Amino acid sequence: MAEVATDQLQVWVDQELCTGDGLCVQYAPEVFEFDVDGLAYVKGADGELRQAHGARADVPGHLRLEVIDSAKECPGECIHVVRGSDGVEVAGPEAED
Repeated sequence: MAEVATDQLQVWVDQELCTGDGLCVQYAPEVFEFDVDGLAYVKGADGELRQAHGARADVPGHLRLEVIDSAKECPGECIHVVRGSDGVEVAGPEAED
């Protein structure tokens, strides 16, 4: 997990699995936001929601732990945090422990 500390991370939400619980929005409101459909989406650096299925947003360095924790704690198991360099999932339902 040492490489995760320096590698750029990206995050995306699978809305088909999102329960609308809101933990992610509480953990990192700069990265996650609810849309009118009651589901969570990621936001780009410009603050705009990324609504296309599988759309990714870069994880700001100062929010890495919050975003990783949101993926680990998500009841819908719908948050995917991946390394930008190779797309390997480091937190979320497809991450290796």
